[in-house]
Amino acid sequence: MLTPVSRSRLFSIIAVCLVLIAVGLLYFRSASGTSGPRTLIGSPAASFTLPATVGPPRGLTDFRGHIVVLNLWASWCPPCRAEMPDLQRFWLANRKSGIVVVGVDEGESAIAAATFAHSLGVTYPILIDEDQRYGRVYSALGLPTTTIIDRNGVVRAAFDGPVTQAQLSENVKGL
Repeated sequence: MLTPVSRSRLFSIIAVCLVLIAVGLLYFRSASGTSGPRTLIGSPAASFTLPATVGPPRGLTDFRGHIVVLNLWASWCPPCRAEMPDLQRFWLANRKSGIVVVGVDEGESAIAAATFAHSLGVTYPILIDEDQRYGRVYSALGLPTTTIIDRNGVVRAAFDGPVTQAQLSENVKGL
């Protein structure tokens, strides 16, 4: 017979196992390419005109002819904060070769996004997607989500989670 303490412990172990199974299923589903932004590879990139923190409203079509690194992020997201310096360095090193990094803040105000980006020294274009349209259309499983779009507006690579400067460099080769 189970005592109240051992019964509570058993339920805790079962709950932890169920959480681990759910996380594992989400990981394998994402890794297999059946969900998330990787499912968009080879498809035309959707574009929405959004307000920018600096300058007029813009959308992806404004960057046609450039390789675009589209990064979906939010200021409350620790991995977003961690990857933004790499995105900034990548942009500075590659902007003269026709590569543009476009950050899209998901769900926050222009003031919050601009303040956050400024605090990290980010100078690439930042768009404000308060309604999170890009997140839904680009199948973001979470933040950050990064998509590489070729000069013709076709999705060529996509990442769930933080991306490094090395990953970006490898994935823009040949575009």
